[in-house]
Amino acid sequence: MSNPLASYGEHPSGDAGQLILLGIFLIVWVGDSFFLHLSTFLTDYLPWYIRIIFLVSCLAAAAFLIKSSHGIVSHSQRSRGLVSTGAFKYVRHPLYLGCLLFYLGLALSTASLFSLFLWVAICIFYNYLANYEEKLLEASFGESYIIYQKHAGKWMPRRPFIYKDKDSAF
Repeated sequence: MSNPLASYGEHPSGDAGQLILLGIFLIVWVGDSFFLHLSTFLTDYLPWYIRIIFLVSCLAAAAFLIKSSHGIVSHSQRSRGLVSTGAFKYVRHPLYLGCLLFYLGLALSTASLFSLFLWVAICIFYNYLANYEEKLLEASFGESYIIYQKHAGKWMPRRPFIYKDKDSAF
């Protein structure tokens, strides 16, 4: 592999794409939610306390996922082996899921339909990144990664012990 990031399982444009989408999302969310109010008419039907509950729930879950998985995969502490501990025990892409929950919490808190449509596009982008990385991880770790995929959901946790094998580390 000629790309140095490919050895870590990252898409070459992943970081830049994430930053660009973050900027676009924040511009759209702030512009629509606080200034233009073009697509926030649902706030008339969704009480503020319901929206705040969604916001706090999404941000708390996002913070947990990001905090519990970032230390495991940070560049300074990167393992050369397959990581299946912490949040990675339950979902294969906890950092991406945490980011998606952050976006969703903001969009739901102001009921901005433009932001929700943009969130769907961001989900598609993150899924593209995850698929790319999973191909690299499967090529690197082979059968171990395939077994891991059976235990940890891509985006949602699977029921525990559903694929429990006596020889499995899971």
